[in-house]
Amino acid sequence: MQIDIDTGLVAQARQVSSPNWDERPKDEPPELLVIHGISLPPGDFGGPWIDQFFTNSLQSGAHPYFAEIGHLKVSSHLLIRRDGELVQYVPLNKRAWHAGQSCFKGRECCNDFSIGVELEGTDELPYAEAQYRVLNQLVAALLSAYPSIRADSIVGHSDIAPGRKTDPGTAFDWNRLFA
Repeated sequence: MQIDIDTGLVAQARQVSSPNWDERPKDEPPELLVIHGISLPPGDFGGPWIDQFFTNSLQSGAHPYFAEIGHLKVSSHLLIRRDGELVQYVPLNKRAWHAGQSCFKGRECCNDFSIGVELEGTDELPYAEAQYRVLNQLVAALLSAYPSIRADSIVGHSDIAPGRKTDPGTAFDWNRLFA
């Protein structure tokens, strides 16, 4: 997998530009990798809804759940769909809005110093083999491109927002990531 450090783009990713980002604090390289889980509507896979959610074009009338979340302005750097497709919403050198209120090793505002990777899935359903394959390739590329990220700084959303978030959930196999 190829990452262009200057542009922050992953060559193998389908690019879908989200407006939900801003500049990282000056001289703040990514030091944390946050793994998330997402499905829209909850438990459904493969539709256009995640792209629409991260680009502020989610149609609130398409599903009752969308009326609850349609006003949110959120994003992630990357998404790995169930079939292994990699989608990029925000360049890696920009601050995506994925972590919310968060803390890692005493540092607040994890968006400032993290890269967010969403996996299409739920807390309880096993993630797909194709997702682990792409995630492992992506993590290897990220660790190579950003030496400021260490293996012990790869966490779940639940680890930086305990009590508020549960993803990627009990179905995520951390051993498969670190194997």
